[in-house]
Amino acid sequence: MQSLQGKCGLIIGVANAQSIAWGCARQLKAAGARSAITYLNAKAENHVRPLAEQIEAELILPCDVEQPGQLEAVFAALEQHWGQLDYLIHSIAYAPLADLHGRLVDCSTAGFLRAMDVSCHSLIRMAKLAEPLMPKGGTLLTMSYLGAERVVEHYGLMGPVKAALESTVRYLAAELAERGIRVHAISPGPMPTRAASGIAHFDTLMQAAMAKSPQHQLATPDDVGQLASFLISDAARVLTGSTHYVDAGYHIMG
Repeated sequence: MQSLQGKCGLIIGVANAQSIAWGCARQLKAAGARSAITYLNAKAENHVRPLAEQIEAELILPCDVEQPGQLEAVFAALEQHWGQLDYLIHSIAYAPLADLHGRLVDCSTAGFLRAMDVSCHSLIRMAKLAEPLMPKGGTLLTMSYLGAERVVEHYGLMGPVKAALESTVRYLAAELAERGIRVHAISPGPMPTRAASGIAHFDTLMQAAMAKSPQHQLATPDDVGQLASFLISDAARVLTGSTHYVDAGYHIMG
C-alpha cells in the first residue's frame, strides 16, 4: 500500500458499514490519510457518525447535494479547517425508483434530471469547489458501473447517467490537468451495498457476475478502497482520465 501520510481530503457517500465509500475511508486511513466525512441527513447521521469516528475523521458534516448551499458549506468548512485538499471521493448516485425500475423509454423528465443532477452534475460542482483548494494538485475520484458502457438488465436509467459520469471524468481530467488535478472513475463490480439494493433482481446480478468473472468472486468495498488509495498516491501521478475496473475481471467477459 502506498503511503498517504500528510494527505487530507473529503469522502462523500458513506451511508453504512457496507458502503463503497466506507471501504475507501478505511483503506485511506490505513494508508495514513486524514479524511472529512459527510452524511446525507439526520437519519443517516446515526449510521455514519460512529463509522467516521472509527477512522478519526476530522470533520463530520451534513451534505445533501440537492439542498441549496449544503455542498458549498462543506467546502467552506474544509477551507477553514485545512486550507487545502489533496483528494475528493464522490460516491453518490440516485434515481427515483419509479424511473429506475421501469423502461428507459418510459422514464420521466423529472426523474431523469434528478438522477443526472445527483449522480453526475454533483461531481462537476464538487470539482469547481475543490479546484481552488488544490493549488498543488490533487485527485478526484467517482464511482461508476459497467452499465455505463453496455446494457445491464434492470440497470435502466442509471446506464446513461453513469455513461455521462464517465465522460465527465474525461473532460474534467483534460480541463484540470494544468492545475495538477487528476480525475478518475472507479467501476466496481456488483456488491451488496444499500445503494445497489434499489436495483431490481440485484441478487441475480451478483450471482451471474460471480459465475462469469474469471476469478469467480465479487470485489469488496475494501478492494475499491485499495485502488482509491493507489490513485490518490504520488505513485499514480501520471495517471488521469481513466475508468478503472474492480470486478474480478467481469468486464472483459462478453
